[in-house]
Amino acid sequence: MGRPKGWMQEKTGRSAMRSPGRPEINQRLTKQAFWEQIAAGLQSEDAARVCGVSQPLGPRWFREAGGIAPTNLGATSGRYLSFAEREEISLLHAQQLGVREIARQLERAPSTISRELRRNAATRNGKLQYRATVAQCKAERAAQRPKVAKLARNDKLRAYVQERLAATLLDVRGKALPGPQVPWKGRRHGRRTDRRWGTSWSPQQISRRLTLDFPDDASMRVSHEAIYQALYIQGRGALKRELTACLRTGRALRVPQARTRQRGRPFITPELLISERPAEIADRAVPGHWEGDLIIGLNSSAIGTLVERTTRFTMLLHLPAMVGHAPGARVKNGPALAGHGAQAVRKAIATKMATLPQLLGKSLTWDQGAEMAQHAQLRLETGLEIYFCDPRSPWQRGTNENTNGLLRQYFPKGTDMTRYGERELDAVATTLNDRPRKTLGWKTPAEAFNALLSDARLTGVATTP
Repeated sequence: MGRPKGWMQEKTGRSAMRSPGRPEINQRLTKQAFWEQIAAGLQSEDAARVCGVSQPLGPRWFREAGGIAPTNLGATSGRYLSFAEREEISLLHAQQLGVREIARQLERAPSTISRELRRNAATRNGKLQYRATVAQCKAERAAQRPKVAKLARNDKLRAYVQERLAATLLDVRGKALPGPQVPWKGRRHGRRTDRRWGTSWSPQQISRRLTLDFPDDASMRVSHEAIYQALYIQGRGALKRELTACLRTGRALRVPQARTRQRGRPFITPELLISERPAEIADRAVPGHWEGDLIIGLNSSAIGTLVERTTRFTMLLHLPAMVGHAPGARVKNGPALAGHGAQAVRKAIATKMATLPQLLGKSLTWDQGAEMAQHAQLRLETGLEIYFCDPRSPWQRGTNENTNGLLRQYFPKGTDMTRYGERELDAVATTLNDRPRKTLGWKTPAEAFNALLSDARLTGVATTP
C-alpha cells in the first residue's frame, strides 16, 4: 500500500524533493580545495589527486563548471549548520539524547536542532531517520536559489548575441558563405586546422555595441562575462556550447589565469631569465654576447640565426632533417627529427661557436622555444651563459629580430629551407655582414668584428669564421 499524497510535507514541513541519487559525502570542502588548487595553476587531474579524489573526477568537475569556479562554494557563515555539526547531531540523536541536550552540547538553539531533525531527515523507508550525509545534501539543495539567466529569458537579446557570434558570412551579393564544415567536438580546435566561420564578434564587442544599437532599451544589456559564462557553463540553458567554436580563441573551457602565468618552459629556471642578465650585456659595451632564434620555413624546415650584439655580426645555422625524418605518422614522445629539435640546435650552435675565440663567446640570449631544452649541455660544451627572454617579448632580442627581418629577403615565409645547404647559408651571412650599418658609423659588421679579432687580447686565437 503506497503512502498517501503529501505525507512527506506533513511530516517534515518541506515539500517533496526529487531524489538526486546517492548523496555526496560532504564534497563541498573537497570541491573548495579542488578549485583552490586550480586557482594556483594545477591541472585538474593533479588538483584531484591533491584533494584525495579520483583523477577522472577532477576533469569532470572542471568540465561541468566550464573552467569557472562555482560561486556557491564560498565560505559559509556560522549561521548555518556545518557538516561536522550534522555528524554530531546524528551521533547524539542515535544515543537517544533530547533536542535540548543536543542543542546545549552544540551551543545551538533548540529550535535549530528540532527543525534540522524534522526537515532534513531521510524519508526513503517511510520513516524519519536522520543521517548526516542525507541532511547535508538536502540542506545544500534547499539553499540553492536558481536564477534564470538573462540570456535565457530574453529571446531578443539571445538572438542578438547569437547572430553576432555565429551568423553566416555573406558575400557582396548577400549570398551565404558557410565556410569549412567543422564538427564541434567539445574541445578546442587543433593547430593548423580549419576553423568554423562566423561573424565572431567578441563578447566584449557585443556587450558594448548593445548600448549603441539599443540606447533606450534597458532590457538589451548584458555583460561580456555573462556571455562567457553562458557559453562555458553547462546547464545555463542560454547559449549552446557549440558557439564556443566561434570565439577567436576557440576554447571550449575557460583557462584559469594561474595557468597562463605558468606557460613558460619547464627547463627554464628564474636565474636563467633575461632579468638576471648582467648590465654589461644590455649596454653592448662588451663584445661576445649573442642573440639567437629560428626562422621556420615550409614543411617544418628551419635555419638558425646568431647575431653578435655589439657588431651585429651574423652567423647562420644549417639545420637539415635528421636521419629517420619522413612524412607520415610520428613516433609518440620520440626525438624531434625535423632538424630544429633540441639536439640538432645544440650541436649546430656548438659547432659554430667552436670557430670563435673564447672571449667572443660569452653569452647567448634566446626565446623560450623548446629547441633550447638542452641548454645546460650546451653551456658545458661551449662555456656560453644562456639567458631566456620573457614569453611573448621579442623586443628583448631586438637585434636578432631586426636581422631576421633582413634575412626574410632571402628566405621569405613559405620557403622550404631544406633547399639550401651550409654553402648557401654562409654566402647569405657574408652578404649581410658586408653591408654598412648606420648604427656602426657606416662600418660593416664584418669590419667591426674583424677589429675585435685583431685586438691584442685575442692574439694567437682563431680567425673569423
